[in-house]
Amino acid sequence: MWGRVVCVIAGLWVRKMTSAAPAQKPLIAVCQMTSTSDKEQNFSTCSRLIQEAAARHACMVFLPEAFDYIGSSSEETLSLAESLQGDLIQRYSGLARDRSVWLSLGGFHEKGSNWDNDRRISNSHVILDAEGHIVSVYRKAHLFDVELQSGVTLRESGFTIPGAEIVQPVTTPGGKVGLAVCYDLRFPEMSLALRKEGAEILTYPSAFTVTTGLAHWEVLLRARAIENQCYVVAAAQTGTHNTRRMSFGHAMVVDPWGVVIAQCTDGTGVCYAEIDLPYLQRVRREMPVQGHRRPDLYG
Repeated sequence: MWGRVVCVIAGLWVRKMTSAAPAQKPLIAVCQMTSTSDKEQNFSTCSRLIQEAAARHACMVFLPEAFDYIGSSSEETLSLAESLQGDLIQRYSGLARDRSVWLSLGGFHEKGSNWDNDRRISNSHVILDAEGHIVSVYRKAHLFDVELQSGVTLRESGFTIPGAEIVQPVTTPGGKVGLAVCYDLRFPEMSLALRKEGAEILTYPSAFTVTTGLAHWEVLLRARAIENQCYVVAAAQTGTHNTRRMSFGHAMVVDPWGVVIAQCTDGTGVCYAEIDLPYLQRVRREMPVQGHRRPDLYG
């Protein structure tokens, strides 16, 4: 009897010693900030957050829409715009390279390609790899034109060129990232298209108004996660930018089951989340929603 017990214990010990260590899950960092028209101060804030995230060994850092600046008027917004070859993107490329980290630059005010004749910009989501190279650019397709009862009036189309295409998800150290910007969150057709192209992470860098944020921010992010069985990553602007503009904040990460697994509190900061792709695959396998879709009924 005793010999049998020893054999069982020894067998368990051998299996434990010879089993492979679990793979380390990639860590991502999601930023929250309050941009103003001071581009240098905004860069200083982003640089500090990126360096903090790199010190925590995050493989990718997500910055919000308008990380570069938020102007107090359309005229100021246009006057501060740069091209992708300009100084600011070069500085972020240097940061990515120096810290060996991927960057999601969530909404860059990019001068249009015909700037001399058409003084409008693109709201461009730029992905930099850990060597500082631009690997993808998505230009915001859905422009935020609203007049709310709260008194908020914004007409992004007055100075912004709408993007003409959805870009392929980007393979990153954290997973395949589908690119969008802020107001795109309200259009599930876009997220479904990205999911169909292989996205594992949907990202919505944003500057949500306080009114719409209180009502819709979390529920929309969780809905996109649940219906697509993706991680959803949402860097955010927060607080008072100028006398005309405030943002809701609450940067967060939602897992493929719709659970909020990381969230920023008030003010400037970073939240962190591990991306568990085996868990994502299990969610999709156990409830194969995409395989149950009926394109014969609704396209």
